[in-house]
Amino acid sequence: MPFFEVNDLKMYYGTSSGYVKAVDGVNLDIEQGETLGIAGESGCGKSSIGLSIMRILPRNGRIMGGEILLDGTDILKLSEDEMRDFRWKKVSVIFQGAMNALNPVKKVGGQVIEALKIHEDMTKEERNEKAASVFELVGLDSSWMNNYPHELSGGMKQRVVIAMSLICDPQLIIADEPTTALDVVMQDQILYEVNNLQKKYEIAMIYISHDISVIAETCDKAAIMYAGKIVESARTEDIFKNPHHPYSIALLNSFPSIRGPMKRLTSIGGAPPDLRAPPPGCYFEPRCPFARGVCKKEAPPTMKIDDEHYSSCHFALDPRIQKY
Repeated sequence: MPFFEVNDLKMYYGTSSGYVKAVDGVNLDIEQGETLGIAGESGCGKSSIGLSIMRILPRNGRIMGGEILLDGTDILKLSEDEMRDFRWKKVSVIFQGAMNALNPVKKVGGQVIEALKIHEDMTKEERNEKAASVFELVGLDSSWMNNYPHELSGGMKQRVVIAMSLICDPQLIIADEPTTALDVVMQDQILYEVNNLQKKYEIAMIYISHDISVIAETCDKAAIMYAGKIVESARTEDIFKNPHHPYSIALLNSFPSIRGPMKRLTSIGGAPPDLRAPPPGCYFEPRCPFARGVCKKEAPPTMKIDDEHYSSCHFALDPRIQKY
């Protein structure tokens, strides 16, 4: 049994015109110490998976089915009081956009220590000492604990948010676009530090990003998401070297590579479907160059390509796809 497992998760947003099927039958698994990257276009449901795992959905968000298992415990069956104890202690999150994640009128050290006050039986001195050590872990001098967010640079604020996610020694961290607002030099430094900390403490991590180059650099496994569904999943190396879904291939062809011959980048034409009324067949069919009649009528099965490689496409094994 995997250390962390998501089985047939469905999470919809209620609107005046019907449910938006943001997460529709998603399956994931991670072993302890592994990193899983979830990639896809904006609006495909990546962040909604993270919100579902943390159970911090907006008012119109509804879990419609499935299970989320962390070390054998089904998160979806916990009461709100039990979940309050579970958050930060067992599973934590690095929020997208550090500038919005920090309270502007509270010192950053106090915001990090707040989780310790709730979840750990410590004296004030012990809490301060633990927070100072975590600040040092993420590359910040402990003296910055006495500063307000506006006194820190963007990279420093991101490190504070990472420190917050580590403060209670969680078993799983969800990193939701943690470096989007940073320049590439700072992004590389942050990713390097997060990766080192994760491996050092054997923390399982879910890395959510639209940037597949970041997934390639940091993750053991990758899952490609489209319109609320995982369309392909495998070891990261397999996704990049041997993709078996037209959307995965199109996504890879839209990003430049620093290795191999130069090639012209191609965009993905069209737009994702309306998830209030998705089509009966393959959701990618209107944008797919390999689509046939069956794709419009029937949802594709999930094919096993290799031991850990799965693709949801009627023609996943078609030689034409590998040549695309």
